[in-house]
Amino acid sequence: MKQKEALEILKMGKNVFLTGPAGSGKTYVLNQYIDFLKEKKVSVGVTASTGIASTHLNGITIHSWSGLGIKDNLSEHEIEKLLSKSYLKKKFKYTQVLVIDEISMLHGFQLDAVDRICRAFKQSTAPFGGMQIVLCGDFFQLPPINKGDLEINFAYKAEIWGIMDLQVCYLSEQYRQALTDDLLSVLNDIRQNEISKRTQELLQQRQSAKRNKIIPTKLYTHNREVDQLNLQELDKISGFPNVYQMQFTGARKLAESLKKSCLAMEELRLKKDAVVMFVKNNFEAGYVNGTLGVVVDFDGNLPVIRTYSGKEIIVDYENWHIEEEGIMKAKITQIPLRLAWAITVHKSQGMSLDAAEIDLSRSFVAGMGYVALSRVRSLDGLYLKGINSMALQVDENILAFDQELKEKSERAVRQLKITPKDRKGNLQKEFLNQAVVDVPVEEKISTYDLTKQLVAQEMTIGDMARERGMTESTIVNHLEKLAEEKGTGRVNLDYLKDDIKDFEKIKKAWKKTKGDKLTPVKKILGNKYSFEDIRVARLFL
Repeated sequence: MKQKEALEILKMGKNVFLTGPAGSGKTYVLNQYIDFLKEKKVSVGVTASTGIASTHLNGITIHSWSGLGIKDNLSEHEIEKLLSKSYLKKKFKYTQVLVIDEISMLHGFQLDAVDRICRAFKQSTAPFGGMQIVLCGDFFQLPPINKGDLEINFAYKAEIWGIMDLQVCYLSEQYRQALTDDLLSVLNDIRQNEISKRTQELLQQRQSAKRNKIIPTKLYTHNREVDQLNLQELDKISGFPNVYQMQFTGARKLAESLKKSCLAMEELRLKKDAVVMFVKNNFEAGYVNGTLGVVVDFDGNLPVIRTYSGKEIIVDYENWHIEEEGIMKAKITQIPLRLAWAITVHKSQGMSLDAAEIDLSRSFVAGMGYVALSRVRSLDGLYLKGINSMALQVDENILAFDQELKEKSERAVRQLKITPKDRKGNLQKEFLNQAVVDVPVEEKISTYDLTKQLVAQEMTIGDMARERGMTESTIVNHLEKLAEEKGTGRVNLDYLKDDIKDFEKIKKAWKKTKGDKLTPVKKILGNKYSFEDIRVARLFL
């Protein structure tokens, strides 16, 4: 199926599974459709199974979006608790389309759990509460992380999969690699589970290939190898590193769980010229989970990063937290960076690289080799350090299922071609008429009132910034305005005072200056305190 055909089907409001080989333009089609929906004022939930995958769509994880969080399933009682959360209630009220990218890495039981949550909020027995559901991914790529020795529970094994009436759009065009490239034949051999002698020869040649001028990104199968290489490269840079220790608060077990599921490092060591990757979204600050860059300076103790797009960012601390019923149960705080001379195959999924040095000698799951090899744009950009028998394997169940998907996609193309143009146009209009929902004026809460609602839940400044998709500086702007309010509607900010480091010291500095300007206070205190620290303290003077 061609991209324009898939877009036609999507615009008719059909539930769709968008699939196809790596480099066939799945994310491009999704972004085209998301832009179309936004242009038509249709509210769409943009999500993915992993944080890095969600950044390709400027979205968030399906776990965060739905309220599922780090759990695999929710009881009826837990869903009832979710229904009381006002921010989720409003989100579900107006969302008409739900996109979930990288579906191959989502367990079937997790997809079923998201369906149950959607039905509960939408008060409908229809799949996903009647929203258009758009699933995207390629089951030849990385599978869900297996829990125990059980058989992998792919998303297509979910109970809801067979009753969604999914239209399969199997993209057949290739955009990452040129059609004449030998790499494409290698990838097709892997997908068909038929490794030819020619493919073996091509891969063997890339094990002794000489590098060109482009420095390749190193891809490894295990975190330990990546961490070791990154630390070795850091040691090559002279000077002492700036060290950032992760801070924990709340229930210890929950904090440990949060630490394991977070990409931030427990101890982060940085030097000028270090290659780094951001591990959290902050759209206002100009970075997302996966943005690459180089440390070019330090502003006080905060690293200054120049991204590969040329933007310079002073990186402040960020928070990750676990919350129940609006109450913070555990929180970790760290600079949202990690060293990135090398990354794991797992984190590379969805990337397109000019050159990659790949070690597949320790591949441990079907699909790992396919994902790694398909990251590069041509065979000339591939430098293979090693490969084992597992690297080129694919799951036998996926082979049979993939053939079924191709057949369904071909039927969808035939049906599309015989559908009259005016009929397709009418279906698209009907879908838009149902999907476009005007938000009543009374529902359009001011940006200050939205922050005020989070203050009422006693969220930290970092957590409010994360929830609102804003910088901490913007949240402090809101707090300053809220602090000026009078009367019974005035919000109570007192709980934030406990989070201010060295409040009494900052207070004394303010008294010495006898004014309300930040810079004189900053000069007294030095680089240990940010302008935001000083501004927050000023709220309580």
